[in-house]
Amino acid sequence: MKQIFELELYGKTMSFETGRLAKQANAALLAKHGNTAVLVTAVLAEKAREGLDFFPLLVDFEERYYAAGKVPGGFIKREGRPSESAILSGRMVDRSIRSLFQDWMRNDVHVVATVMSVDQVNPANILAINGASLALSMSDIPWDGPIGAVRIGCIDGELVVNPDEAQMPESTLDLVVAGHRGGVTMVEAGAKEVSEDLLVDAMELANEAIHKIVDFIDDVCAKAGKEKVVLPAPAVISEIDEWMEKEVYGDIYEAVQIHAKQPRGAAIAAAQAKTEANFAETHPDCEKYIATKMDEMVKKCVRKLLTEDKRRSDGRAMNELRKITCEVDILPMTHGSALFTRGETQSLGVTTLGMMGTDDQVLDGLKLDEPSKRFILHYNFPPYSVGEVRPMRGPGRREIGHGALAERALRAVFPDEANFPYVVRQVSDILESNGSSSMASVCSGSLAMMAAGVPVKKAVAGIAMGLIAENGKFGILTDIQGLEDHYGDMDFKVAGTRDGVTALQMDNKAGGITREILTQALTQAKEGRMQILDIMDAAISAPRTELAATAPKIVTMQIDPEKIRDIIGPGGKMIRSIVQRTGAKIDVEDSGRVSIAAVNDESSKAAVKIISDLVREVQAGETFVGTVTRMLAFGVFIEVLPGKEGLLHVSEISTHHIPKLEDAFGIGDKVLVTVKEIDDMHRVNLSRKRILDKLDELAADDDFKDQVLVEKAREERYALFPKSEGGSRREGAPRRDDGDRPRRDFGGDRGGEHRPARRFERDRKN
Repeated sequence: MKQIFELELYGKTMSFETGRLAKQANAALLAKHGNTAVLVTAVLAEKAREGLDFFPLLVDFEERYYAAGKVPGGFIKREGRPSESAILSGRMVDRSIRSLFQDWMRNDVHVVATVMSVDQVNPANILAINGASLALSMSDIPWDGPIGAVRIGCIDGELVVNPDEAQMPESTLDLVVAGHRGGVTMVEAGAKEVSEDLLVDAMELANEAIHKIVDFIDDVCAKAGKEKVVLPAPAVISEIDEWMEKEVYGDIYEAVQIHAKQPRGAAIAAAQAKTEANFAETHPDCEKYIATKMDEMVKKCVRKLLTEDKRRSDGRAMNELRKITCEVDILPMTHGSALFTRGETQSLGVTTLGMMGTDDQVLDGLKLDEPSKRFILHYNFPPYSVGEVRPMRGPGRREIGHGALAERALRAVFPDEANFPYVVRQVSDILESNGSSSMASVCSGSLAMMAAGVPVKKAVAGIAMGLIAENGKFGILTDIQGLEDHYGDMDFKVAGTRDGVTALQMDNKAGGITREILTQALTQAKEGRMQILDIMDAAISAPRTELAATAPKIVTMQIDPEKIRDIIGPGGKMIRSIVQRTGAKIDVEDSGRVSIAAVNDESSKAAVKIISDLVREVQAGETFVGTVTRMLAFGVFIEVLPGKEGLLHVSEISTHHIPKLEDAFGIGDKVLVTVKEIDDMHRVNLSRKRILDKLDELAADDDFKDQVLVEKAREERYALFPKSEGGSRREGAPRRDDGDRPRRDFGGDRGGEHRPARRFERDRKN
């Protein structure tokens, strides 16, 4: 039966419709916020999967292009692999709900959020988290929810709950928080150097809103919820449990105190092998049970070490950083490179500069008119970084998520287009990993961009904080390693400059995060961040003033949009010609902005000159080295600028007599000419004769000096031509010239007796 439940939240209404769609799922609902609609389904597999050592939760976030009235790009014209935004949204849903399932569950749970309508005002991911929470709570699937999720912005200094998409470009904070009554489960944030105090206030406001959502879901479940299925808990083999507690607990407690990752792993593996050997005959098929119990024992020892003994496995104090080293200019042919090493985590950051309009990342998602990305960060996590062997099949959800976090952290300091008209692709290759590789990517990226000469506003560093809460005691850990991340209660990543936070991400398994805990974690994170920035400054403290020799040199110029067609040419002929002649990349925007990228100044200047010549008008009195394009009886046409011709009349060629134009020039010859005039019909009339007495002066100009030698040689050759048959005009005397029209030459001395003869002949014909 169809039912609709509505929640009023800070002036906006969310509605959830059940009983009409996808009724064969364990739970299904259509969540709406404004005109944004998401179908959320939850399904529980009937049988548990054998042989698994983890809970099989799968969350899919499906974008349907019809939701925004769009047709997918490409040849196939249907949705393919999820977009990066869809993957990140799916990760947010997963991280929000996962910790509230029992670890021992082995029945598959599949949550699907399908975006079916987008109004460009209310984001679909927040709606999907709340929809997933309600669907799981109403269903018969075992789950310790509900949770709620909100987005917090800071606009004009005021915190706003669930701001519209149109407001977010002006917001200094983009914070997404999911949680339950016991505390926060997921935090994702990007910011423009906001203070830690503002973040704490924003988290508290989010918590207030979350409680309202949770209360609403509880009310709905009381009316329309199903009774939860009781899944069989895993069997307990007390004999093994007791023996391990007695015989290997001490070994494990010593193992977790070994500083190095691989020796520590080897010691734990030896304890597990000892247990398996002891029960090989009595319990031959209990390897997975022993592995699970071993993992529980390692967790128990790690937490005891931290909460009771106040010691860390690698010997550090609770607020102490691992050893950090920074190096720049690692790779000689790249535009910028840096190596950041923190303990056993190592990130190689490489910066590549590209051209706008050509190398920027085009986004094809549900947002209308979404601008392309000028700054891109890609994160790679090869198996050798953790000493493993597995196929390398491209980036997964983890790689995309970590890359997006590091990109968000650095985007806040990335220069604007006006000051730096480049596309930047930043790559982080993780060479070693033992915790906090995403934050190492932030540090290596900041260093590499500075080394490349990218004028970033400030250096950015990142650090991962941890939390251990046990029996009412808690400890905040600075710069956690893999062991502390895996067995701890919180992974709290904070990135920022000396002046504020630029990115935040938290996954919490502990329950309540009080203001005290949050404040202490952010304070320790700031202290650690300042120490890291000091070390980074020692390697490179500011962006280099010049780009690498291998980097493209990009010049921008503004032209009249009406002149764009002159640059493009028919069918793109002109712009292809410029690219072929200069080797430069050229991008022309509809606004008239032209970007020129070249590997050297010579190529760049050549392209700039050609384009400038294409769009400018010829002025009277200008001098050019033109090219002969056409020859007629009365003169030659010369191209003085690309696509712009002028007429050099035969009378304006030389002071010497030119018997035939073919004797003077050939098609393709270079000629030094000046613009005599531009007539009322915008025709360009040229003269060579008028600059002959200025050749020595023009020879001082680098643009003309070579052609001056050619013209002097021509004049010497023209002087050898036979004199005109018309009489005694003295050598070098200029001819009378009545204009640019072709002169009628009737032979002889052009005396008056010839004109009556022509009239007589005409009369006879009549």
